[in-house]
Amino acid sequence: MIKSFNRRPCRCAVLALALAACLPAAAQAQHGAVPALYATQAEAEKAASAHFNCTGAHRMGDQWMPCSQHGGKASTTPHH
Repeated sequence: MIKSFNRRPCRCAVLALALAACLPAAAQAQHGAVPALYATQAEAEKAASAHFNCTGAHRMGDQWMPCSQHGGKASTTPHH
């Protein structure tokens, strides 16, 4: 017999991630957050040099992320 698992915590985590993804960039900016996904390659490249201490951009699905490689170059300056 297969043991049943309580799926409620998993649903809560999925809901929390979905809600976070729906926050507009303006609301995130008000709290000092820097978005990690951008609509265009140019926006991601600009953020790479300004906020992530790296260069370039890479595709993530239908959006763009800063840094030429996922994970980017380790920053020596904290951005928190």
